[in-house]
Amino acid sequence: MIKGYGVFCDVDRHFYDTPHRRGPGAGAAGGPAFEAAERPVPTGWRSHREGDWLALRPIGDRLPAQGWKIHVSARLDNAEPVLARVWDLCVDRGLAFKFVPTRALLHNRNAKYADRGSSGKFITVYPADEQQAGAVAAALDALVGGEPGPYILSDLRWGSGPVHLRYGSFTRRYCYDEHGEAVPALERPDGALVPDRRGPGFRLPEWVEAPGFLRPHLAARTADTVSGLPCTVERALHFSNGGGVYAGRDKATGEQVVLKEARPHAGLASDGADAVERLERERAALEHLAGLDCVPAVKGVHDVGEHRFLVLEYIEGRPLNSFLARRHPLIGPDPAPERLAAYAQWAMRLHRRVEEAVAAVHGRGIVFNDLHLFNVMVSDDESAVVLLDFEAARAAEDRARQTVANPGFVAPADRRGFDVDRYALACLRISLFSPLTSLFAVDRAKAGHLAQEAARDFPEARGFLERGAAEILRDADGASAGLPVTAGEETARPASSGAERGGAGAPFPPVAPGDWPRSRDSMAAAVLASATPDRDDRCFPGDIAQFATACGGLSFGHGAAGVLYALAESGAGTDPGAEEWLLRRAKEPGPGSPLGFFDGLAGLAWTLDRLGHRAPALDLVDKVLAEPWEAAGPSLHGGTAGLGLVFDSLAADTGEADLRAAAMRCAELSAQRALSRPDDRRRAGLLHGASGAALLAVRLHERTGDPALLDAARDALQADLDRCVTGVSGALQVDEGWRTLPYLGEGSVGIGMVVDDFLEHRRDEALEQVRPQIVRAAQSRFYAQPGLFRGQAGMVLYLSRTTAPVSSASPAADASEGADASGDAASADPARALERQVDGLSLHAMRYRGHLAFPGEQMMRLSMDLATGTAGCLLALAAARGGEPTGLPFLPPLRRREGHGPGRDN
Repeated sequence: MIKGYGVFCDVDRHFYDTPHRRGPGAGAAGGPAFEAAERPVPTGWRSHREGDWLALRPIGDRLPAQGWKIHVSARLDNAEPVLARVWDLCVDRGLAFKFVPTRALLHNRNAKYADRGSSGKFITVYPADEQQAGAVAAALDALVGGEPGPYILSDLRWGSGPVHLRYGSFTRRYCYDEHGEAVPALERPDGALVPDRRGPGFRLPEWVEAPGFLRPHLAARTADTVSGLPCTVERALHFSNGGGVYAGRDKATGEQVVLKEARPHAGLASDGADAVERLERERAALEHLAGLDCVPAVKGVHDVGEHRFLVLEYIEGRPLNSFLARRHPLIGPDPAPERLAAYAQWAMRLHRRVEEAVAAVHGRGIVFNDLHLFNVMVSDDESAVVLLDFEAARAAEDRARQTVANPGFVAPADRRGFDVDRYALACLRISLFSPLTSLFAVDRAKAGHLAQEAARDFPEARGFLERGAAEILRDADGASAGLPVTAGEETARPASSGAERGGAGAPFPPVAPGDWPRSRDSMAAAVLASATPDRDDRCFPGDIAQFATACGGLSFGHGAAGVLYALAESGAGTDPGAEEWLLRRAKEPGPGSPLGFFDGLAGLAWTLDRLGHRAPALDLVDKVLAEPWEAAGPSLHGGTAGLGLVFDSLAADTGEADLRAAAMRCAELSAQRALSRPDDRRRAGLLHGASGAALLAVRLHERTGDPALLDAARDALQADLDRCVTGVSGALQVDEGWRTLPYLGEGSVGIGMVVDDFLEHRRDEALEQVRPQIVRAAQSRFYAQPGLFRGQAGMVLYLSRTTAPVSSASPAADASEGADASGDAASADPARALERQVDGLSLHAMRYRGHLAFPGEQMMRLSMDLATGTAGCLLALAAARGGEPTGLPFLPPLRRREGHGPGRDN
């Protein structure tokens, strides 16, 4: 799970939403707004909401653009009085300040998987200058010093806290970092904007010297070390907001150990327990379980400064998810029946070992409470399993709810005690075959569908899977809720009103994705039913990236622009209300809006022009040109490759020479920067790699006929291909060092789309040779997500467009992994390869108000956006099934047809 998505699940059952929209009293950490948040605004002051914050400042007050800002932290139990005192001081002294107005939002900021750089920040005070910063910090320390609160990792703590300081930006200004991404900015003395680093460590800008009043606190910070531990720390294994997990050695014996660190007042669970309290729960549980070979032994507990360290036995082996990733046969294209059967036997055997371990823990009266694929360590010979991470463990007699859990294994609220672990074991049954159990957070009935689909490939495990689904679907009274029928499946059961509404008896999926145009109409209905035109931040729900920038909810990648494009391109029509919403919001997109195509203003301009609104489109382009756009990174997503394609497109429509010149300048900048980055800073792929620069060069070549542009495109493509590796199945994928990626947005398939376009204009034997390997990457039987840029829909779009030959894997390659050496007929038939990926989208398909919809990134909620959700799936299926050619912007269907060789006259 990518940290941060969890807190966006608390507001709405179906969609990610910003935490500040969560109502008072929601959830275990809910409660009304703090008393200070309900106070009248002082006379001569004004207030406004900024996301999670409520900000107040004197009318007419002019703050500097940057300087020393003061943060005050607090715990949930002392936040009210701390805020009241700080409020009074700020109002008395006329100091602008802001604060988190509710208990629930403060809990989120201090939660286990909150952002480590911003965690703990409860109140922010803005002094006018350095001298005032020192005076105010001292006054605040006199007022609330010694009150318990989490250490703010990005700041320097004043004394023992909860007052902290950091030099940073006071206003919204942005620049581009070394990756070409728009980030908050500081201004150097020479006027240049540079990134305002906000990571989990205090750092001063190179031109700023710490004032004298901070030097004692800097010295105190430097003195904090872990030298007092009886163990050496060798490497970090994992970090969360509650602390780190490290591999180390006992200084006396040399024995390898694991150290778990707990930060006080941070890393909160849903019941408010901080990391130290949870570490004590783990210690107590493991000591109670001492002697069992399925749990690690406790070696000691030590306090260093304010942090607590639990020393545990080091367990040899690898987590179960690692075995799953290496063994699962559907990750490749063509598993033989005997390989599928062997995997089924392996998975059921491993599950039995996990069940035995859980039973041993239950035999001591302990509920594990956090069983999932990452918390099971399997020995290399697979003869033993050990359960890890007992910080959520409780005595069975407590009948407590889960307080920390993996999203794919969270038990319903009615499960208590041993039933929590039984539910997780049932999820593990499904996950070993179809690791999509995070979908149960949206609709638990999906368990039956996943079990049915997995049983088609693994018939030996049908009973095993059905037992898991029955336990997941069991209601509080012990009765099974029943398994959903599959769309199109014959059944004697009459349709109930619940099924008609998309309830528990409705089919999965409500319409098969390949059933075009019914699937198009159903997806469009789901998208339109989700619209929220009364909101200013978004019109269609999508990824959490909607809330990261001022125009995220408008953008092409995650906002209304991309949704409207997909609706129009698929033949589903448009939504006049959403179109009017986009026009209205695009007039004032907000300060700090990114400039790029998929993330910002350029994408809005292009979309509005395509929808027939040229004047507002050109107004937006003028806004882009008035910004330092040449400083953007080279990418298609947010950089000069995307800007150049928009400038070129609008220049072709309007004849404006300035836009044509800007497009050529973008091509020059993109090519230079995409190739000049060090390898450790260079990303590969369509959205963020050099392939975006190659695409711009190819499109400009079509306008100008300049062969030098094709030369530049070839160099850019090679730069991305140099970052690729060929796997044992013959698939070419982008190598990120710790994983390989086949995807449209960040993987080899996106590179392949631009390779196809390049070969429309110039013969190139080396590029022709890599095309079948890229096609191979698009033929896996399983992708973890359905989305366009990081999932199966991208494979559908690519296979519907490419003219590359489709071939089965070489026998020698597949034999090394025990795969079917003879291949599969579908792998050598382009039409069947595409159909299989279209059908594969059914595995991820969900329902929203009875209509076909798809989950977004991390699959804990649905998404309607183009990059991660339903709109992207709609666009891909339109390319595969629709009668009219369609595709992504600037990547139209290829002109070349079968039998027409590559290259023309260049």
